Amino acid sequence: MKSRADLTAAEPLYRRALAIKEKTYGPDHLKVATLLNNLAVLLQDTSRLAEAEPLFERAIGIWEKSLDRDDPVVAMGVHNLAGLMRDTNRSAEAEPLMRRALGIWEARFGPDHRHVATGISSLALLLQATNRRGEAEPLMRRALTIDEKSFGPEHPRVAIRLSNLAHLLQATNRLAAAESLMRRALAIFEASLGRIIRARGGLATTSRRSKRRCAAEGRERGRPRRRWREGRVTVEIRRGLPGLCRCAGIGVARGARCTGRGSRQRHRQGSPTRNARLA
Repeated sequence: MKSRADLTAAEPLYRRALAIKEKTYGPDHLKVATLLNNLAVLLQDTSRLAEAEPLFERAIGIWEKSLDRDDPVVAMGVHNLAGLMRDTNRSAEAEPLMRRALGIWEARFGPDHRHVATGISSLALLLQATNRRGEAEPLMRRALTIDEKSFGPEHPRVAIRLSNLAHLLQATNRLAAAESLMRRALAIFEASLGRIIRARGGLATTSRRSKRRCAAEGRERGRPRRRWREGRVTVEIRRGLPGLCRCAGIGVARGARCTGRGSRQRHRQGSPTRNARLA
C-alpha cells in the first residue's frame, strides 16, 4: 500500500489486529510489539509523528524485556525511532540512538553486513545535516564499499550511496568528483529501471505516469523529500534517489517494518533504511 488512501485503509486493519493480539497474548507479547512498530511506521508515513513516537517506544520496551537488549530486532526499533526524531528536528536525540543501533548490528553481523551499511548511511546523513561533513564522508564511503561487496557494483542501493556521497562532495566544492559519482549513479538506475532518464538542468524526466506518481508521493508524505535539484553537476540528487526508486517499485525506505523476531528489515533510506523508512 503506497497511496494515502491505501494507508488510510490499512490503519484500521493494523489497529484491529493489534487489539486481537493484545487480547490473545497480553500487552507485552512480541507479536504485539511487531504490530506496534508497523502501525508506528504507517503513522510516520502519514505525517502523524506525535502518534507514532509512543508506539515505537512501547515496541522497543517490549523487545528489550523479551529479547536481549542487543538483539537486532531491538536495533531495528531504535533505528526507526531515531528516524522519527530526525524528522522532528531532534538530531541530538537521534544521533545516540543511531549509534546504538549501528553498534548492535556491527556486533551481531560483523562490520561488512548490509544492515551495518544502512546504519552507517543513516548516521552519515545525520552528521552531514548537522554540518559535520568531515565525520560523514568516511562513513558514506564505508557504506558504499559494503554495499558494493554485498550487492555488486551495479545495484540500485549502490547508486543511492553514490548519490549521497556526490551531494557531500558537491557541498565541499569537489564538483568534478561529485559529477563522476552522479553519472555512475545515473547509469546504474538507467540500467536497473530499464528506462531512459533524461537529465536537463537537474530535473529527471521519466514517463509521464512515473512523474505523476513521484509528485503524488511527495504531496502524500507531507515532509521534505529527497529530490532532484539543480546544480553544476549534470544531475545532483539530495541524499539519494529513493523517490525514483519508489516510482519503479524498488523499496529503499527509511524505516523498517518487521514481521517477527527472525524477520529481515524491509527498506522503504538511508534508512536505515523510515524504511531502515532508513538511508
